[in-house]
Amino acid sequence: MSSTSLPLSASYLALRELFASRIAVLDGAMGSMIQTYKLAEADFRGDLFRAHDHDLKGDNDLLCLTRPDVVREIHRRYFDAGADIVETNTFNSTTISQADYHLESAVPDINRAAVRIAREAARAAEAATPGRRCFVAGAIGPLNRTLSMSPDVNRPEYRAVTWAQVVQAYTEQVRALAEAGADALLVETIFDTLNAKAALFAIEQVFDERGERLPVMISVTITDASGRTLSGQTVGAFYTSIRHARPFSVGINCALGGRQMRPYIEELARIAECHVTCYPNAGLPNAFGGYDETPADMATVLSEFADAGFVNLVGGCCGSTPNHIRAIAAAVRGRAPRKSTEPQAPALRLSGLEVLQVA
Repeated sequence: MSSTSLPLSASYLALRELFASRIAVLDGAMGSMIQTYKLAEADFRGDLFRAHDHDLKGDNDLLCLTRPDVVREIHRRYFDAGADIVETNTFNSTTISQADYHLESAVPDINRAAVRIAREAARAAEAATPGRRCFVAGAIGPLNRTLSMSPDVNRPEYRAVTWAQVVQAYTEQVRALAEAGADALLVETIFDTLNAKAALFAIEQVFDERGERLPVMISVTITDASGRTLSGQTVGAFYTSIRHARPFSVGINCALGGRQMRPYIEELARIAECHVTCYPNAGLPNAFGGYDETPADMATVLSEFADAGFVNLVGGCCGSTPNHIRAIAAAVRGRAPRKSTEPQAPALRLSGLEVLQVA
């Protein structure tokens, strides 16, 4: 059976109802929030990895095993701020990314623990407000290896990783997230569409194994004013590349602030046949690597997107905090969600760096 014809999960139906009824709210940054806790090497090691042979400070996903209290509190603060959905702390929870810390064997445990922690925060938020429904999205990052580009300028044909290795790494992560009870899967911060296609391939394999389909949310990163991904695609070409996966939603996150994103989210809203999401950084990084947009700044921009009919979900990426999410949630409250577009007429559409439609 093709996974596109599999039964939809209960969370899929609940999220579809939420997105149809109002603009949903995603959480904000995890990494910059973790930095505010001033954690030391001992926090990352905990008792489990006290004798580990490699430095672990900076492996934020590992905190799901060694400082779950910190991760749980961050999730709680975002739910308290008005988020409907929080992302698991699993942006780098694949064997390829965890190889930098010699922790490939810990990947299944990190992913399962991340879902459990986020679910605990969701249940607490639901208990505090009877009738409220809170969701957990399994965060799937872009990897620190790329299939489309060589890391060696003198060897353009070289790749540091193979398609099979990327699919295997994503399959292990997706399987753990789904088994642990994630409500949705969010393939995010995509800079290389081929990596994303490997993640989507892995997701479809896991759906076939499980006999059930979860919502698949996809979010790309436009790196600069060129309007292209790091691997060179326009927004339209990217959407054409992943449209076959029939995503629950597609959107843009990271790299840019909301104002810089506007032409790209507007284009995506025009062509996407699914829900559209947007969670920008809190502005562009300043000279010190920080982010200067205030909660009011972000809320103003995203409310403009809502008024223009561009979005079904909004939130924050790098530099955003619970205060940003609180302001964003208030700004879009009562705004109508984007209406679905008509399906594109059948045609041969090819996606290289740009879209080629054969009449």
